[in-house]
Amino acid sequence: MNTATDEVARGATSESGNTRFGRALLKLSGEALLGGREYGIDPKTVAEPYIRRRAIRHLEKDRVVIFAAGTGNPFFTTDTAAALRALEIGAQAILMAKNKVQGVYDGDPNEDPKARFLPELTHLEAIERGLKVMDTTALSLCMDNRLPILVFELAQGNIRRVAAGERIGTIIRTP
Repeated sequence: MNTATDEVARGATSESGNTRFGRALLKLSGEALLGGREYGIDPKTVAEPYIRRRAIRHLEKDRVVIFAAGTGNPFFTTDTAAALRALEIGAQAILMAKNKVQGVYDGDPNEDPKARFLPELTHLEAIERGLKVMDTTALSLCMDNRLPILVFELAQGNIRRVAAGERIGTIIRTP
């Protein structure tokens, strides 16, 4: 069972059926969508190519749209692709699920036992402190467009909890 994709497929609603975000872009590693299989899949067998207007139309019909991969351009990471696609579709936030960490820390918690969890910070603080949340281009794009990023642990139920408005993980935003 692939918890992340199951939650996305159910629309990330709370028990009461409420969602906090009408549109949010969930950034996961493409490998998370493989469901634990040791092999890849040809995207064309399960999805259509990205066309902005088509993606927005799917969202207007309350369909789930999953963005996988980058932009296909050199020098642009999947972080930048996520920020770009989120802005293109009018997302209210980027939901960034991470493995084995509950959010953003002031250091690497896997290497530094004194690393402190940061429940909230601005895009500029993340850039200035050199925190490895996203690449600088993606953070700058989000900052310039006031797009919040919610960073949380990829764990059972967390996507649904964040989408329903529960405060978990770290929120990165520009006031």
